[in-house]
Amino acid sequence: MVSPAPSLPKDFAQLSLTEAAELLAARKLPPVESWHPERSGDSAMEIHADGSWYHEGGRINRPAMVRLFSTILRREPDGSHVLVTPAEKLAITVEDTPFRAVEMKSEGEGEARRLVFRLDTDDLVIAGADHPLSFGDDPDDPDPRLHVRGAIANGLEARIDRALYYDIAELALAEGGDPPAIWSNGACFPLVGAA
Repeated sequence: MVSPAPSLPKDFAQLSLTEAAELLAARKLPPVESWHPERSGDSAMEIHADGSWYHEGGRINRPAMVRLFSTILRREPDGSHVLVTPAEKLAITVEDTPFRAVEMKSEGEGEARRLVFRLDTDDLVIAGADHPLSFGDDPDDPDPRLHVRGAIANGLEARIDRALYYDIAELALAEGGDPPAIWSNGACFPLVGAA
C-alpha cells in the first residue's frame, strides 16, 4: 500500500533553504511524483558513481545543497533522472545510482532483524517490503542495491558499499539459510553468490 505524499506547509518554490533543510530533517519530502510541469530542460548537473554531485563540471561541496537537490530528484519511466518542482523538470545525469548506502546497523536476528542504512545524503532507510534489497543476478559479481523511494519497479536506488555487502553476506551466512538470505523488517532477501 502506497502512503500519500507528505504535504508542504507552503508552495515549494517559496521555501527557503533553511525551511527545506528542516523538512528534510523531519523526513518530509516534496510530493515530486505528483508534479508534472510543462517546462523542461537540462540542469547541467551530474551524480557520479562515487555519489558526488557536480554542476557545470564543478563539484558541489555543500552537503546541505546536495541534500536539498536530492529531495526533488525523481526517476522517470524511461529510466532517466530529473530534478522536479511544480514549475519545471530538469534532466540530471546519474552515472550509477543517485544514492550510496554508506553505513548500516543491524538490530535483531533472523525474521526479527531490521537493517537500517544511512545514505550519503544522511537520510535513513530501513530495508523491508517498501524498501527492498537486491543483489543482482550474477553470483560472481553481486550488484547490491537498496530501494530508497518512488515506485519499486522504477524508483530511486542506493548502491550499497562493498564493505556493507560483505557485512550483509556474513549475517546471512551465519543464519544458515539455504539458499542464504537476509531478513529485514519482515521481508526476506536472497543473496546472490553466497556459498
